[in-house]
Amino acid sequence: MNDLPTDFSAAHAAAVFHDFSTASPLVHCLTNDVVQSFTANVLLALGASPAMVVDPGEAAHFAALADALLINVGTLESTRADVMLAAVHSANQAGKPWVLDPVAVGGLRFRTDFVRELLPCKPAAIRGNASEIIALTGLASQGRGVDSLDASITAIPAARELAARWSTVVAVTGEVDYVTDGVRLWAVNGGHSVMTRVVGTGCALSAVVAAFCARGVDRLSQVATECAVMARAGEQAAAQASGPGSFTPAFLDALARLRQEAQTCAL
Repeated sequence: MNDLPTDFSAAHAAAVFHDFSTASPLVHCLTNDVVQSFTANVLLALGASPAMVVDPGEAAHFAALADALLINVGTLESTRADVMLAAVHSANQAGKPWVLDPVAVGGLRFRTDFVRELLPCKPAAIRGNASEIIALTGLASQGRGVDSLDASITAIPAARELAARWSTVVAVTGEVDYVTDGVRLWAVNGGHSVMTRVVGTGCALSAVVAAFCARGVDRLSQVATECAVMARAGEQAAAQASGPGSFTPAFLDALARLRQEAQTCAL
């Protein structure tokens, strides 16, 4: 095991993103109410197909039909928890990957207990901020709602522990993103601070993780590439935007442009 992170190769990201850009995975998003529209637009910009099927009678059935499932507990309540659990079991039975976004875990007991109940169901990937990832291991973290007061680098041991214990890929996102499968550890640099001032960038990132996991080959590379693509789009959008209000459309345009470039291997 390498104790120090290795910078993720741009050439490796370009190859993985080119492969992704030729696909159009259907992503079933059981996500929070605040970010549904933005999440859908981010997936569409990257060529994926979003679906938000939340009815208790349909969600489990649809989870087996989609290429990947996202579980985001941002606006969790008891009925939605039941729907999510049923969808996870259905996706597992159908052999479809599912991704966990443990929003605000650690600070609130109901969602923390629920997410820990989900972990044995073996998510293909977990994407969270440093405080959320640390809290998932049962350690004290410095989260404040959806915000992390822990630096992403401090969550590396927790990320490795989670990845090894549950045979998954864990992405800790922050000023630098760290992605691990419990053995390999990659650092993904880039992005821009304005991304933290726009509602939904982290949640949308988790949906894109699910879309990349649908490719099914070397998920560590898939997740690291997704982080690199989102960071690159954030940099490009921030260079054009005058603030958070103009950042969102610029970000969607940047994602679509990167996908077009990737189709010709120009990431």
